[in-house]
Amino acid sequence: MTCICEEIDAKGHPLVSATHKTTFEITKESHLTVTGDCIIGIAANKGMQDLNDEFQSALAHDEAILRTTLICEEHEVIVTSRGSSTMSFAHATDLVWRRSSFVCGRTIGIQSDITAVLLPRDLISALKEEARLSVYLEVMRS
Repeated sequence: MTCICEEIDAKGHPLVSATHKTTFEITKESHLTVTGDCIIGIAANKGMQDLNDEFQSALAHDEAILRTTLICEEHEVIVTSRGSSTMSFAHATDLVWRRSSFVCGRTIGIQSDITAVLLPRDLISALKEEARLSVYLEVMRS
């Protein structure tokens, strides 16, 4: 089994609400509005286009498994998703994890077992205080 890793650094924002039922998102954008109810991290150091070629190649398979570890202060959450052969890694700023199988240029994971609304509220509270968010990505495929 092959395991390819990436790391992303982001931060929270006072308007993080994490109430979206089908996705969560991290963005390189430095601002957030109240309508961004899926966004949990801003000012990320990477968007979809910035992920290394080896990582993109490993994730762009229907059998790929993506394990995302979100760490904010003492809070840690692991999200399990799938890759897809239809991923394009085209978006310059955003990374979106989806419960569905929909894929667009912003999609990094599909069939995710956790969405914004399911994230622990203590983690969201820390993000509302603009805490740092470390995102560890591991793609596994046979």
